[in-house]
Amino acid sequence: MSHRVEVDQQMCEGHGKCQASAPEVFEHRDEDDLSHVILDEVPDTLTAKVDRAIRLCPRQAIRWVS
Repeated sequence: MSHRVEVDQQMCEGHGKCQASAPEVFEHRDEDDLSHVILDEVPDTLTAKVDRAIRLCPRQAIRWVS
């Protein structure tokens, strides 16, 4: 089973904690200085890393979507 995750671009401040926690899922883009999701769907093998990224986000800008 796979899951979807999103970064709220209005809340993100580009701290990069998500990228540090799950570089397979998130990237930082220089053009807007924000974090972005790079996978359409997150495989089960990466959900723990994304959960950690969600917990570490200082702005709580990351969430699972159905």
